[in-house]
Amino acid sequence: MKISVIIPTYNRAHLIQRAIDSVLNQTYPVNQLIVVNDGSTDKTQETLSKYKSNVKTITINNNGVSYARNVGIKEAHGDWIAFLDSDDEWKQTKLAKQVIAIQSTPNTVFCHTEEIWVRNGKRINPMKKHKKYGGYVFQKNLDRCLISPSSVLMKKSLIYDVGFFDTAFPICEDYDLWLKILAKYPVLFVDEPLVIKYGGHDDQLSKHTEKIEMYRIKALTNILDDKSLNSKNELAVLETLIYKCKIYLLGAIKRDYNFEINLMEEKIHSYQKRHLEIKKTLT
Repeated sequence: MKISVIIPTYNRAHLIQRAIDSVLNQTYPVNQLIVVNDGSTDKTQETLSKYKSNVKTITINNNGVSYARNVGIKEAHGDWIAFLDSDDEWKQTKLAKQVIAIQSTPNTVFCHTEEIWVRNGKRINPMKKHKKYGGYVFQKNLDRCLISPSSVLMKKSLIYDVGFFDTAFPICEDYDLWLKILAKYPVLFVDEPLVIKYGGHDDQLSKHTEKIEMYRIKALTNILDDKSLNSKNELAVLETLIYKCKIYLLGAIKRDYNFEINLMEEKIHSYQKRHLEIKKTLT
């Protein structure tokens, strides 16, 4: 298995070395390590220049994490792709254990692992709602993204099947892409914490909680257009959308945002009507 690793980074000069070293120290050899410097204005480029031939560095204008990952994918030579966020790190046997699991499970195209969470320097335990799964897990991932990009090892061909990261998503871009993949394929889960995810820092994208639900709704709306979605999965998407739109509507009412109130009310009505029509065809 030839593996290309892609690390997008923006102004993480103080963290990027830890991420890169965790890739270079893997017990399973990496075919290619690509770091996409997304227009950093700190000393990120200076740090990257120390690695020379070990790392392929691509510097672009600041266009966001989706665009940066897509640039890396297009430059990848490997038939398998692994992602690592620049504020995270891998345990030394991360790739080796995923490769063993994949080779032991025929037809696997997507594999993820358990992870360790560290917030503000302290290890924390994820809540039950963040429990990870393997198999056909599309419906389990509708409410929230349960798959961390830093844990993923996937066949590059999947990207050309379902599409690249959507650059219209400044956050939840992984949730959007994973749903497209999970709608078609089962996933392999290695139930061992092989990734260390660090949180609590100010530049963490997932801290923009007020926008997360908006982009989850957008991703769910996108997946409704997937022609390969079976009726049961379509119903599950609609039920999740109705629930999320109702929550969003309550927030819009509280803030007195008339445009969003009208928009959410229209969406809820439309999704409820579609849900009813599908249920009638199944009875």
